[in-house]
Amino acid sequence: MLKAYIVEDEPLAREELKYLLTESKQVEIVGEANCLKEAIKDISKHRPDLVFLDIDLDGDNGLDLAKRLLQLKPTPSIVFATAYDEYALQAFELNAIDYILKPFDEERIRKTLEKIMQVGKIGNEKRPFTSLTNKVNLGKTAVLVDERIVLLENDSIIYLEAFEGKCKVKTMNEEYVVSDSLVVIEKKLNNAQFMRVHRSFIVNMDHIVEIHPWFNSTYNVLLKDQSKVPVSRTYVKDFKMYVNF
Repeated sequence: MLKAYIVEDEPLAREELKYLLTESKQVEIVGEANCLKEAIKDISKHRPDLVFLDIDLDGDNGLDLAKRLLQLKPTPSIVFATAYDEYALQAFELNAIDYILKPFDEERIRKTLEKIMQVGKIGNEKRPFTSLTNKVNLGKTAVLVDERIVLLENDSIIYLEAFEGKCKVKTMNEEYVVSDSLVVIEKKLNNAQFMRVHRSFIVNMDHIVEIHPWFNSTYNVLLKDQSKVPVSRTYVKDFKMYVNF
């Protein structure tokens, strides 16, 4: 059975989460707190497998607690349980196993526990849980799509396009509209593989199959999926140096 700790400053939300976890018959609640100071001391004492952590904690930030929890040995798995969806990528970077939004419901909690059991195999092998993030290869990029964190294989990304303040990511099999801007996603990518060719486009250079001259010394590139992406004059010089022509 999983040993869980809850950090939540809203009594009703805390009771709701406790009820749903207890009803699952897979979780033992070993403690709870409504602030960071109390939580870090108590978690160090009880050594839970799993911490359900709110982000807005009456002046405190749950992300700060998550950073401190990463220093514990063994490190508890973290599930952010919050009303705010804009911190999902930061949560993932802090090794969060899941990110659930209020109001909580039984089905969503069930899926979270299934994910934890599948990845960590707690209760089967009787070993400390290893966070999902530690299993992620460096060749992947995490993006926030609606309420999901999607891990994209960098090699599968064909191009990225600025789209109404967001970013459209085209892969070999899917197309995603990501909440972050093109600039934010650009920072996450491997610069040796991806290149900005236009203020609105970044291309995976490994997916270029043809280069077509256009007007005013610009180009269009044909990609493996038959998409065409423009190369603007601003980026032509760097582009030509990259492809050596």
